[in-house]
Amino acid sequence: MPIAATVDHLISQLGAPAVFGIITLESLGAPVPGESAVIAAAAAAGQGALDIRAVAVAAFAGAVIGDNIGYLIGRKLGRRTVVRYGSRFGVTDAALDRVEAVTARWGPLVVVVARFVVLLRQLNGIVAGTTGMAWPRFLLANALGAALWVGFWSTLAYRLGHDAHSFVPWIWHHLGLVAAIVVPVLLLVLAALWFSGRLRARR
Repeated sequence: MPIAATVDHLISQLGAPAVFGIITLESLGAPVPGESAVIAAAAAAGQGALDIRAVAVAAFAGAVIGDNIGYLIGRKLGRRTVVRYGSRFGVTDAALDRVEAVTARWGPLVVVVARFVVLLRQLNGIVAGTTGMAWPRFLLANALGAALWVGFWSTLAYRLGHDAHSFVPWIWHHLGLVAAIVVPVLLLVLAALWFSGRLRARR
């Protein structure tokens, strides 16, 4: 069964709990379609099949809880153990190297933006833990990123839910294009906020 059909089936059978489960697993590094789950569930809510508030809460909770579990795994077990047992799910040395390089350069900022980028989103919490990022900083940045991510996709899909049969397949095939637009905008906004905070601190 295609991924899109599987996600639709799970959501139609379980509703918001399916969204929570899928996003939690993705946040732990599992190769499951978190964005597709949010889009499908929010589109279904736009058609009256689900409660959009339940979908949004489930998505946000799954993102935050999953990433924090990943953080604890990375912090307590370390990189070697994570790779040893996670390689079968795509958590490899090479993948961790790429994400750690980005995290080392941008810190909490990348935790916020990571929600919109596939590889970063999956390894976000684990890498924050293995690199020793302070948990309060990670928690705040992760919650902000989750709120922006859930808010963007759930609002967009919910508003266009009446046309879900054409909208959802289009989004599934153009996630990279959408992310290429959204991520730079988020980076600019966050960078502006960061510089503004630094300027105020110097005064």
